[in-house]
Amino acid sequence: MPYPHGGLARHANLPPGERLRVLLVEDDEGDAFLVGELLAETNSMIDLLVATSLSEARQRITGVDCVLLDLGLPDAQGLDGLRHVLEMSSGAAVCVLTGRSDEHLGIVAVAEGAQDYLVKGQVDGVLLTRALRYAVERKRADENARRLREVELRQAESARLERGLLPQPLMTTDQVAVHTFYRPGRHAALIGGDFFDVVQTRPDRLYLIVGDVCGHGVDEAALGVELRVAWRALVLAGVPDDEVLPALEQVLMSERRLQEIFATVATTRLDLDANRATVRLAGHPPPLLLSGGRVAPVPAPGGRLLGVRPRRPIAYDLEFDTDDWSLLMYTDGLIEGRVGAGDERLDVPGLSGLLDEPANRAVSLPELPAWLVGRAEHINGGPLADDVAMLLVSRGGGR
Repeated sequence: MPYPHGGLARHANLPPGERLRVLLVEDDEGDAFLVGELLAETNSMIDLLVATSLSEARQRITGVDCVLLDLGLPDAQGLDGLRHVLEMSSGAAVCVLTGRSDEHLGIVAVAEGAQDYLVKGQVDGVLLTRALRYAVERKRADENARRLREVELRQAESARLERGLLPQPLMTTDQVAVHTFYRPGRHAALIGGDFFDVVQTRPDRLYLIVGDVCGHGVDEAALGVELRVAWRALVLAGVPDDEVLPALEQVLMSERRLQEIFATVATTRLDLDANRATVRLAGHPPPLLLSGGRVAPVPAPGGRLLGVRPRRPIAYDLEFDTDDWSLLMYTDGLIEGRVGAGDERLDVPGLSGLLDEPANRAVSLPELPAWLVGRAEHINGGPLADDVAMLLVSRGGGR
């Protein structure tokens, strides 16, 4: 049966998602009844609600898909009424009803934000139903486009911010070359919980760090940036080498959001004139030394994770036998991939084996980190799940 002002009663056998709720704001009972009859005769699947004023519409607008608005109301006239409805309608579409003499107002109303306008006396049930449904779809399309644009703007803003947080090696020496690689595990991200940095403090002295904050989220990425910046500040401030990692651990423990969060770190101090290095590990995999055609892990003590139980890492002094060598520092995302179909991981011996392959001799040093990731992914049978950061510092021929 029709409602008092027209429109169809609910059909129990129709899916709720196929029906529309339309609020007609019209103070003329005759016009309101006519709209209801037009919708009823076309089996429009539209539930019609009627409000006779703007104040009444405000009370009934919740959950409405479309507002059909007469521009001549007792408490709102012309475009002022439309502006009030647009303000209160939230996600609902708005169609304007105009008289023949006010058709130009309909055009202005669309420019103001309405989805469509209808001229009284010039629509039948089919046209009215189609106009209301099209208005709802246009509104949804506009909302989707707006949300998409907001997401794109946020992503662009985040990308600019993340690029600004990526490290720029602070070095001027040409005695060694530093090649970097960074790829976060988070989808579409630019930075993750892994971090690296390079700082030169004297013409013959270079400091390097590679670290990994446990976890893969935005909070871990932010903490990784904080640790990198703190390490750079400590090094540039001339803090004694043995005190840098304990101070960095204090930063970690004060800035982490959960007590369970920890970090692993490998640091290297290069004394270029003496052709030697000092390596400190805090729960981090050891650097790999490429020299004399051989590859070997640096036998530095593993040390304890930062943030678990404070303890000063033990320094390991490394003497380079020649002026042709490379030192590869990396995070465990590179070595945690699987080897074959079993549970065996690539690990440090597997990575050493990749660097010892004859095929890598044809790979230039700048391309070597990316080549290693490609080989690790091939063996893993797919992309590596964790963040990967690498520093490759080379002197002379590098091998």
